[in-house]
Amino acid sequence: MTEKVVSKKDNLQILHEDNHIIVINKRVGDIVQGDKTGDKPLSEIVKEYIKDKYNKPGDVFLGVVHRLDRPTSGIIVFAKTSKALTRLNETFKNRETQKTYWAVVKNCPPKEKETLHHFLKRNTKNNTSKAHLKEVPESKSATLTYEIIKKLDNYYVLEIDLHTGRHHQIRAQLQAIGCPIKGDLKYGFDRSNPDGGIHLHARKLVITHPVSKEVLTFIANAPKEVLWNSVN
Repeated sequence: MTEKVVSKKDNLQILHEDNHIIVINKRVGDIVQGDKTGDKPLSEIVKEYIKDKYNKPGDVFLGVVHRLDRPTSGIIVFAKTSKALTRLNETFKNRETQKTYWAVVKNCPPKEKETLHHFLKRNTKNNTSKAHLKEVPESKSATLTYEIIKKLDNYYVLEIDLHTGRHHQIRAQLQAIGCPIKGDLKYGFDRSNPDGGIHLHARKLVITHPVSKEVLTFIANAPKEVLWNSVN
């Protein structure tokens, strides 16, 4: 069993940093923003890193642009300036990004490649979303395209292009086609992973830099783990 690595200011997996943004490869278990658990969020750890590296006095500005579920890993972008935060918020809100994920599932999907359309309804009481084939009250349209990129002995690795950004979208939509993600008890997998995570990884992100306007492509290696090692 691989020993779980906890993110700290001196071991962050930094993919990119400039004056306006910092891009991190989030580990399983990192929480992006503070919540009721009281655990130190990744946003605070990144602030500590910036404060330490640049010897900054006082508070460090860091804006949370988007999130990943705690049990997932992969690319997270933070804004280091208020100007960058405002512009990135618009970019993500208007879906002017390209997001690609990897997921490991046990059951073979119905097709080698397919675009899934569902209507997701969120249940705030148990923090889940349910995928419906037809529109139901208070549901939101959700679309993704998956493709099988590798067949392992007991699992299938899917590459997923996300077209909308709904709560637990990939997890709920894959459950709806009978392909829950490995380790995802909340969405139908039969047992948890040793590290408490799930095999869902934000692999690639394409954005326009909020200041320079350059198109940036980020790619993050999946965690060092037996199944992921076969596709990294």
